[in-house]
Amino acid sequence: MSEAVKVQGKPPQPLSTARAGQSVRVVRIDAGRGLNSRLASMGLVASAELKVVSNGHPGPFVLIVKDAKVVLGRGVAQKILVR
Repeated sequence: MSEAVKVQGKPPQPLSTARAGQSVRVVRIDAGRGLNSRLASMGLVASAELKVVSNGHPGPFVLIVKDAKVVLGRGVAQKILVR
């Protein structure tokens, strides 16, 4: 495990694992240029704070970013790493 991860606590986990009501911070996004650009236009960038509204199965992943409600598919939520 790298020193950076040890210093900051637990390792980053996919956004798709966050529970409803939980607040998290984006660490990084493991996606291509197109998806990164689309997510950035919605405010999903490194160090952004998010609040998970709904993580029901099945169904979309709903969260709040900068006072706006955002709905993501599970595949996209899996690529966003949070702490």
